[in-house]
Amino acid sequence: MPLLNISKDEVFWYKISGKGEPLVHIHGSAFGHRNFEKMTPYMMDDFQVIDFDLIGYGDSKGKTRQGGLEGIADQVSDFINALNFPKVHVHGTSFGAMIGIIIAYKYPDLIDKLILSCFLTKYDNAAQMMRNTWKRAALESGMDAVADLTSVAGFARSFYDRNEADHQLESMREAFKKTTPDAFINGTKMIEKSDLSYMAKKIKLPILVLSGDEDNMTPFKTSNSGSGMLEFSKSTSNCQVKVIEKCGHYLVIEQPETASNLIRKFLKN
Repeated sequence: MPLLNISKDEVFWYKISGKGEPLVHIHGSAFGHRNFEKMTPYMMDDFQVIDFDLIGYGDSKGKTRQGGLEGIADQVSDFINALNFPKVHVHGTSFGAMIGIIIAYKYPDLIDKLILSCFLTKYDNAAQMMRNTWKRAALESGMDAVADLTSVAGFARSFYDRNEADHQLESMREAFKKTTPDAFINGTKMIEKSDLSYMAKKIKLPILVLSGDEDNMTPFKTSNSGSGMLEFSKSTSNCQVKVIEKCGHYLVIEQPETASNLIRKFLKN
């Protein structure tokens, strides 16, 4: 698969699938590009889908830039610019949604339409506690343990009744192994310190927000100590919201066909 050097110390692994308008997928914490491996096949018939690994994840090489989430967003913006498309659609999920928000806020001319799934703009105390548990697991037991813990919180209960559940969990363990504990922990610390809620009012792009009705990690409505999809959607001027039933945080894995149909309709209209 191709590698794209945006500087001597920043090398992005990426792949392009399909034909049509470009759609960039920004993956969540710990996953790498495999976060979207179930969704890309549904989207590639109508779109040129760009899947990539953030720096520190998968097969991308280098160090993340200074500046927390904004540093990562700047890095991803340079990657998108280097692809040489006039504009792209962006779908960020979870951690990737936060990166997508920052790019839309700072570099709106890069993006045509924006899809954001399963995210918070400011973590509430419950989410902070959850993340603290995962950081300890990464340090003490490695990324296998993080995969198992996040799966418990990330999937709807009915997911575990599916025949493919065991295979999916093993696939997640394999994907998480390609992420270093340091990259995961540093990314988590960035998230915990971030409050992106003020950005919503400034973003004028067409936005689709997708949520799972059983998302315990990043619920549609947070406690008072945080801010999430409900507040974000109310603060933006051009936003649609769709909540998928019987679906948890890992929406792009649990309900890829349903989510893809909603995204396709949004992007084509």
